[in-house]
Amino acid sequence: MNTVSPAIAIRNRLQEQKTQVLDTYRQDRSRPDSLLVALRKCTDQAMKELVASFPLPAGASLCAIGGYGRGELYPYSDVDLLILLQQPPKDSDKALLEQFVSALWDLGLDIGHSVRTIDECLSESAADITIETALLELRFILGNRKLVTTLEARFREQLNPQDFFLAKQLELQQRYARYNETPYSLEPNCKESPGGLRDLQMIRWVSLAAGLSGSWRDLVAHDMMTPDEAAKCAKAEQAFKRLRIDLHLLAGKRDDRLMFHTQPQLADVYRIKAKDTRRPGEILMQRYYWAARIVYLMNHIMMQSFREHFFPVKDCSVLIDEDFCRVGQQLDLVADDAFERKPQLLLKAFLVLQQHPEVNDMSAKLQRQIWRSRHRIDAQFRRNPVNKWLFLQILQQPTGIVHSFRRMTMLSILPQYIPVFRKIVGQMQHDLFHVYTVDQHTLMVIRNIRRFTMPEHAQEYPLASRLIADMDQHWLLYVAALFHDIAKGRGGNHSTLGALEVRKFARDHNLDPDDRALVEFLVEQHLTMSSFAQKRDLSEPSVIQEFADIVGTERRLTALYLLTVADIRGTSPKVWNAWKGKLLEDLYHYTLTALGSNVFDRQSILTQRKNDAIALVRFSGISDEDRDQFWNTLDVAYFLRHEARDIAWHTRLLYRMLPQVGAEVRARPTENNEGIQVMVYTPDRPDLFEQICSYFYEQRIDILDARIHTTRQGYALDSFVVDSAAIDADIRSNVPLIEHGLRNRLNEPLPAQNEPLTLKSNRYVVGANVRRSRTFPLVPLIELSPDENSQYWRLSITAMDSPGILYALANTFKRHQINLQMAKVMTLGDRVEDIFILGGNALDNPRTQMQFKRDLLTAINNLTTQK
Repeated sequence: MNTVSPAIAIRNRLQEQKTQVLDTYRQDRSRPDSLLVALRKCTDQAMKELVASFPLPAGASLCAIGGYGRGELYPYSDVDLLILLQQPPKDSDKALLEQFVSALWDLGLDIGHSVRTIDECLSESAADITIETALLELRFILGNRKLVTTLEARFREQLNPQDFFLAKQLELQQRYARYNETPYSLEPNCKESPGGLRDLQMIRWVSLAAGLSGSWRDLVAHDMMTPDEAAKCAKAEQAFKRLRIDLHLLAGKRDDRLMFHTQPQLADVYRIKAKDTRRPGEILMQRYYWAARIVYLMNHIMMQSFREHFFPVKDCSVLIDEDFCRVGQQLDLVADDAFERKPQLLLKAFLVLQQHPEVNDMSAKLQRQIWRSRHRIDAQFRRNPVNKWLFLQILQQPTGIVHSFRRMTMLSILPQYIPVFRKIVGQMQHDLFHVYTVDQHTLMVIRNIRRFTMPEHAQEYPLASRLIADMDQHWLLYVAALFHDIAKGRGGNHSTLGALEVRKFARDHNLDPDDRALVEFLVEQHLTMSSFAQKRDLSEPSVIQEFADIVGTERRLTALYLLTVADIRGTSPKVWNAWKGKLLEDLYHYTLTALGSNVFDRQSILTQRKNDAIALVRFSGISDEDRDQFWNTLDVAYFLRHEARDIAWHTRLLYRMLPQVGAEVRARPTENNEGIQVMVYTPDRPDLFEQICSYFYEQRIDILDARIHTTRQGYALDSFVVDSAAIDADIRSNVPLIEHGLRNRLNEPLPAQNEPLTLKSNRYVVGANVRRSRTFPLVPLIELSPDENSQYWRLSITAMDSPGILYALANTFKRHQINLQMAKVMTLGDRVEDIFILGGNALDNPRTQMQFKRDLLTAINNLTTQK
């Protein structure tokens, strides 16, 4: 006797059919549509069999909506169903519906269902654009076909194409904002990200609302799209469908993200081999970005075309010049063959758009003509002095810089005009802190430089805004930004190679010799200022003088500062913070002083710093005698390494505490509320740094900056800036918790042990940084050398960031009896670049020094490999 329930039997048959269909697909992955249709047919058949065993109410219909309604079903996609009723269900109908829905879940599918009458469908769709879109793709499966036909007719009568378009356009803008407005994120979603499948589906939905079939062929037939555009969209659609199928199969679930660890696996599926300096995963992603760029462009042009279709401009065109006119608020060509007769108009179009604020966009026709004519930009075009002049004019306009370069990139004008730029389109970066491809990062840097010039951003960039306002020909910074990373991915030093490229550009465009030298210097040295600020001791005059010798002039210093800030802020939102900004500002001001007097006047800086702190201390009511008593315990390095407001804060807290017994811990939010600043004052001891790091590690608090000092009386006066996902949005509520917890920890001795730590980081969320580090690991780099004064040793560590890394390093210091004099901890996205000034007998012996370095590597590798 067969005791298997009908639903289970149907599920088993469905699984067998799906397995067979997927096996067939794996043998030849060239036809994704065949798989999607086959999966849909299998599911349709299962639904029919299910209704035969668990009938619907009389007169009802079962319909597919969503992707299932389109007839596309991916291996792990959800199955959206509409049960359409003639009338609200009676009790007997409800019992049948409950049985059917229960049986649906027994099929093992991810089911989404709704039960509605026609009136309910129309009411819901009028209030919800998602439901309205779903009804556009309604597909009859079984039941009362006449009922479905009636719904479709009434829905079409109710649908307002113009309102639908506006709602979908708003939906698209919101989706783009969720994905940072770019197709070029390093872990894109092939369905939802700009340039993904959803952009193609958007074209289909709007065309359906316009009364078309939604097919590429139909759009061409109605002059909404050119045959070439339709062919490109169809090709990209097939590529993305295959990609999404393979992502589902690799993950064994519905997952449409191209994550770092998935990219090499997909490259293997696609049989992509490594080439030159690029990994297979990088080649795969560059192909993805090229396809996404096409889809992104086609979506932009088609949405513009639909807007012109739904809201035609009745006004006559207004001539701007002999070549361009304004139609409504859009720029258009006077003659359709203009680019054939005057190829230079390919650049002039962007210049005209910048120069005429009454025009806010290009017409769909103009964008199409630019796209089709992009290949007219050849070697002869690039040699033409008129075109060189036009390109420089675009760079020199007061407004529209960012929009012009984004549009020029989207329409492939910039890669055509600067051929080397083409090589970085879609070029990935695996340095653990960039979150964009090289070309997108470049555009972000240009955007940041442009923001320096805008009054509304002056509060965000006070020093940069002030400097750029006084800078002659600040447009040269845009040139440097265009070329600063243009040689990435070639192998070798990209700064040096980029300098050669910008030299050629400057020479070809007849830049003044001084300007030519400036942009070449900026590209070649674009990493130098951040390196000095983040890795060197800025309290040492020799360091400032070394940097001043590299820079040479105030003009170069200012330009390099502006480019450096724009560059760092264009890598990732996580990389920049107020502390890094302050380091760059300090280096700028110190170097400016050195350039003015040919020597870094350490005493002047010290005097100014103390005077500023004195004013703040006096404002607190502290006497000069009490202040000086405390300050006499501090050395010159302390005053040079701390800002006046921090010196005053320390003084207010500590001037009564001489001598101090036990540990004093105080904390406060940082100036911009980006983290918490923690001060520790306690008698120094060998295990102190380890204890502090152990507390922060256990509390899941990240140390972003550490400044370690020892007073003349043997007290440790340490400052930390910390941040953590575990810290609430209300930072102030965490201040007393940290003060109390860390104070208790420091008043308790560490267990007497001399063994390496074994830390586990599995308590932390596996995010994009961990996925990237697993796939593209950063080899730790340890450098140990005498410091500037040869009194101590300078330890430089570059490694992948990991919870507990400072704790592990501190433990290693203690085991080798290394004394920590100063620490400069920098977190750059998912990479740490830490500098320690150390002392100890173990460092003076080559054998023990080598063992110390090996133990450091072991400690770092133990942490990073646990992920």
